[in-house]
Amino acid sequence: MIEDKVFLRFKADFSKLERYGFVKTAEGFVLKRPFMDGAFVAVVSVRRDGTVEGDVSDADTGDAYLPLRVETGAGGFAERVRNAYKAVLEDVRDNCFVPKLFAGDQANRIARKIFETYGDEPDFPWGGDDGGVFRNPETAKWYGLIMNIDGSKLDPNLSGAVDVMNLKISADKIPELVKEDGLYPAYHMNKKYWISAALNDMLPDETVMGLVAESYAFSRPKRKRG
Repeated sequence: MIEDKVFLRFKADFSKLERYGFVKTAEGFVLKRPFMDGAFVAVVSVRRDGTVEGDVSDADTGDAYLPLRVETGAGGFAERVRNAYKAVLEDVRDNCFVPKLFAGDQANRIARKIFETYGDEPDFPWGGDDGGVFRNPETAKWYGLIMNIDGSKLDPNLSGAVDVMNLKISADKIPELVKEDGLYPAYHMNKKYWISAALNDMLPDETVMGLVAESYAFSRPKRKRG
């Protein structure tokens, strides 16, 4: 969805919505914004939980513009409408939303707890959309990687986008751990030494932080023998 991509790592600043032009409703806030010289109208809704929904209609007929969600060849009219609509959403984002590190609430809570515990913040070596790496500053070794992926890549029953955290764990523990709900063989990393933990509140924060502690221990400098 266009809206999901535009607002992936942002959260609404509700104090700014009405000043921007949103109208308060029982469900949240709604904005109607003409675009493309008034030929179309974008309707953007921000629900009370921060979810963003949107649609586009023909200004003359009021009919929904159905090609909006259909990918077409470069340069087509539908693509121009889609890009203009995306520009409307990006302006809303830039004026009424604030950045957050990760898409999901639990991922952001875990990032905050890691900073409080170890003093480390994530870096984003591939850009902001492709994963945040937690590394030990003494060794530069990774001890965590948070990514937003299609959950079905881990489990057919885990549908939709989900934040996951890759963590290094003792190899002898992994076969049993991945039998637990919310823990999976590592996505895109060595499954012998790493696991993926779903950060969708399936696991308590305390459980995740316990795994973080074990992973962090692997990142520490090796002690020299006396």
